[in-house]
Order: sequence, then structure tokens, then C-alpha cells
Amino acid sequence: MSIEIEKILAASPATTRGQPTQLSTDPKGQRIAYASGKSIYLRDIDNPSLCKQYTGHTTTTTVAKFSPSGFWVASGDVSGKVRVWDAVEAVNTKGEYAIISGRINDLAWDGDSQRVIAVGDGRERFGHCFTADSGNSVGEVSGHSKVVNAVAIRQQRPLRAATVSDDSSMCFLHGAPFKFANKAAELHKGFVMGAAFSPDGSMLVTVGADRRIQLYDGKTGEPTRQLGEGVHTGSIFAVSWAKDSKRFATASADQTVNVWDVEADKCVQSWRFGDEGAVSVPHQQVGVVWPHGRSDGLIISLGLDGDLNYLIEGKPEPTRVVQGHNKSITALGAASDGKRQTLITGSFDGRVCSWDIATGIGGVVDGQTHSNQVTQFAPAQGRIYSVGWDDTLRIVDESANTFAGSSIPLDAQPTSVAATNGSVIVATHKGITIYENDKAVSTIPTDSTPLAIAASQPYLAVAAEDNAVQIYKFDGSSSKPHKGDTLRNSTAQISALSFSPDGKLLAAGNSSGKIVVYKTGSWEVVTDRWSAHTARVLTIAWNSAATHAVSGGLDTNVFVWSLTKPGSRVKAPNAHKDGVYGVAWVEGDQKVASTGGDAAVKIWTVKGLQ
Repeated sequence: MSIEIEKILAASPATTRGQPTQLSTDPKGQRIAYASGKSIYLRDIDNPSLCKQYTGHTTTTTVAKFSPSGFWVASGDVSGKVRVWDAVEAVNTKGEYAIISGRINDLAWDGDSQRVIAVGDGRERFGHCFTADSGNSVGEVSGHSKVVNAVAIRQQRPLRAATVSDDSSMCFLHGAPFKFANKAAELHKGFVMGAAFSPDGSMLVTVGADRRIQLYDGKTGEPTRQLGEGVHTGSIFAVSWAKDSKRFATASADQTVNVWDVEADKCVQSWRFGDEGAVSVPHQQVGVVWPHGRSDGLIISLGLDGDLNYLIEGKPEPTRVVQGHNKSITALGAASDGKRQTLITGSFDGRVCSWDIATGIGGVVDGQTHSNQVTQFAPAQGRIYSVGWDDTLRIVDESANTFAGSSIPLDAQPTSVAATNGSVIVATHKGITIYENDKAVSTIPTDSTPLAIAASQPYLAVAAEDNAVQIYKFDGSSSKPHKGDTLRNSTAQISALSFSPDGKLLAAGNSSGKIVVYKTGSWEVVTDRWSAHTARVLTIAWNSAATHAVSGGLDTNVFVWSLTKPGSRVKAPNAHKDGVYGVAWVEGDQKVASTGGDAAVKIWTVKGLQ
């Protein structure tokens, strides 16, 4: 057997309220780069399922920028490190440099793709200039007294750079090596969020929390004029120039993206997000990029909710909205209506998305979602049941891709959910409740918190805190099962349970990384040789023939196991940073889907099943 990555249904850019999120596109306008979790994603703009993930950072990433040549990417993280790596395969790291003692907020390349300026929040300094291939110093960032939010470098000679800060000022640098030249400190009256040189180098623009758009001479840094006073009604987080140096786009907390004509001194188009007249924090626009090298005039903006909006001049609505998760995906479910197969994912912040596996396109499920972490899904008969840390049971109508009806309150925080033969079973810290027709019909008292459950008529398996699996059995139509066998083959707490589709096998994974398979009814051990995980097993899924299983663990690995050859397995190492929280078989059991702490959904091709 072998397992290979096929595609990444990428995570959305990470956002923070009140802060700009930096976006970057390659010189051809084909790919967009952004930070999410501990990873950097390089994503095809026209086909978002084509994506590369760079995992070289060990802490939360903050920014990524393509070099003007398009061959390299520089990325920064919260620890103050900048890594330079290849933009083709997103694997080979050219260098890692410790720049400042805190968060990197922004990066900028010079026109030769040789020098980089990184700025952010440091104790000794707020930024530094260095060579991309060796990390040698080529100047310094000075003149600011508070955190620096953004940096821009003029692409023509003589080299110029501009940095903007929470101290309400813009510092202008001459290079190379870069040195402080002059400072504009009286124009902005609040945090300055963004700066950008026009592509021809003739102008510089800065934007800020005071809603001011200020223009400067690109060669001298002298202020020239203010633009668009009073148009934006919220903080302006980002600015990006068109290739012709005559227009630029701004993104604001007032939920709008505006295009400005510099010569005409006016806003020529505006897009507003969210319901008309309604204030919607998730629709605040915190990033914008105008990809050069394209002929369609595309502008991409980023909402606080992580949605990438594709905007084209002259069209009043976005031509496309690319959605996903930007927090750890904590739950995964797979469902099929006979025509197509979909995945449903839930994340730490309560967002629930559905994904078309064939196209790789995802979208947020409509309706009232969970307000906190989604714990688990249980697909059943055209519905998908979900439980979350908001202590509710919710129902997704699979065909309509929306939450149906009202939520069902639970008596405590849920740990697991399962569905079988018309019944939905929910395990919470207080015990187990059985629901039929969306109403609680019975409860099962437990001696300790049920850590995980799995159901397949007529059996219900419950993981107890004493390392045992307690089996319950349903008798006929009775909704209250009686206690049966107790399985005590584990030396560690059971953390994942899964019945095979035919109900003849039960797999139990524990916190030490071992999986034991039982034969239902007799409960004899079929195999206890699935023991390659080095940390807690978080999820297990069987293929439809019950010949193979796939598992994911806190050790970041995905394993595919064979029942006929228990010693035979294949491994997808480091499948998801910070752990694999969900796995499922898709597309006729030829592929595996996985999700995890990196907020990505990945599709793997499995070959040579035997």
C-alpha cells in the first residue's frame, strides 16, 4: 500500500480584530500567499484546491510575501523569525533568521529579490533589513517609538522604504543600506496600518485607524495631499495599488473595499459586505491585494471571518467567495446522497463548512451554527447531527446545506455523538442521553464521564475512564439498552471508537497510540497489532468493506491499516500540524480525507489496498 497527498482544501487566512492581515500574490497573479496557524499557504487563485502548504515554522505564522521574481517566499512568525523558502514546492528553506524579539507584522522585498525588510513588535528594535540568501544586515529600521505595522519598499532605484507604526508616524528610509531619512509624524492621528509604493515608484500611500488616506512623493517621502476624506467610516487596514499606478484599493472596518482614482481624486467603486445597513463585525475587511499580471482586473479582499472575496471593477457583487476555516478543525463527517459525496467540518470557533470533494470547493453551512468548538458529527439518513462546546445538539440538513430547526440544549458539555437506527446518542460529562425524533427519550447513567461512544445496531460502545469499553445492547425497539460485556484489553484510556459499516467489528484506540479490533458479539480480539501511533489516537474510520481502517492521532500522523495483514500499514507523516482530529474514507474507498490542527482539509490517494 501507499498513500500520497492529492490536494489540500486549504485553510483560510488567520485574522485578528483590529489588526491588518497581509496578503501577497506572485508576479503572474496566479497564486496568493497568506499565513494560517503555524503554516503558510500558497493557493491558486483560479483553482483554490491547488495549494501548497509550508510547515517550516514552529510557532504561529503572521505574514508571507512573494519575491518580485516569484521564485521565493519570505514568511514571519510571532517569535520574530523570518524564513526564506522556495515558492515552487514550498519545501526547501533558504534560510532562517531571528530578526526581532516579538511578532513579525509585515515583510517587503526589494526589486532585485535580494533584500528583505521585516518589521513588527520587538523589545530592542522594531525591524531590520537583511539579505535574503545570507541574513547579513543591510541597514536598520529606526525612528519609531511603538510597534511597526507595515513596510513597503520602492521597486526602482534609488531604493526607498517606508515604515508605519502605532506611534502615528511614517518613517522614510534611503537605501541601500537602508537608513533613516525623514519622518511624517503630524498627519495621521492614530495607528497607521498600511503603506504601499505605486508600481512605478512615483507615489507612496499610507492608511490608518484615523480613516485618513495620505499620499507622498515616492522618491523624497514628502507629503503631497490627502485623498477621500470622510468616505471611509471605519479604520482603514490595508491598501494595494493597481499595476497602472493610477488606482489603488483600500480595505476598511466599515465593511467596504473602495477603489480610488488618484488623478481624479475620488472613489470610483465601492463594495460593501454584510446585510445592507447592518453592522457585522465578521464582515470587516482587514486585507486587500490587487494581483498584477492579470488582465481581468481582479481584486481580492479578506474579511475578518476569513472569507476571500474576488472583486472585479464594474461588477457590483463579488464574483466568488472562497471560504474555509482559520481555526483548528476539531470534527469531520462524511456523507453521501447517492449522487455526490460531501465532507462536513467543524472548527474550534464553531464554524461549520461543507466541501464538495470532486471540486475541492467549500462553503459555510447556512443557519445558526455552534458558538464554540464543534466536538463531533454523526451522519444519519440525510441529516448530520453535531454537538459542540456551546452544550447543544444541532442538525444539518445535508441536501439543503443548512442547519435545520432549533438547537437542542444538552445538560452538560458533550464528549461524543453517534447515530444508529433512528436514534441519536449523545455522551456528556454527566452521562448518556438517547434522542428520537429530536426529543430525549431515555438516559443511561454512567459511573464516570464517557470519553467516546460509537453505535451500530444493536450495540452501543462507551469508553470509560477506567481504560475499559462498556458494551450496551438495544433489545428490539426499546430505546433503553442494557449493559453487556466490558472490554478490558487496554492499558491506557480509550480515546476513539469506531464500528465497521457492517457492524461486525469495533476498533478502539487509546491515549498511548494503540488500536485494538474486536469482533462484535463474541468480543474476541481480532488484532492488537495496530500500534504505530506515538500519541493519543483521536479518530478512526473503516472502509465500506471493513478490510482496512484509517486513523489519526495527536502525533500528527495518519495511518492506513490492513485487517488481513495487521503488520502492514502505510503512514502519512506530519499530515496536520498540532494533531489529526478527523479522518474519513471518500470516493469509493480509494481516497482518505483528513483534518486537523492546521485548519486544513487534505485528500489522500491510497493505492494497493490488500
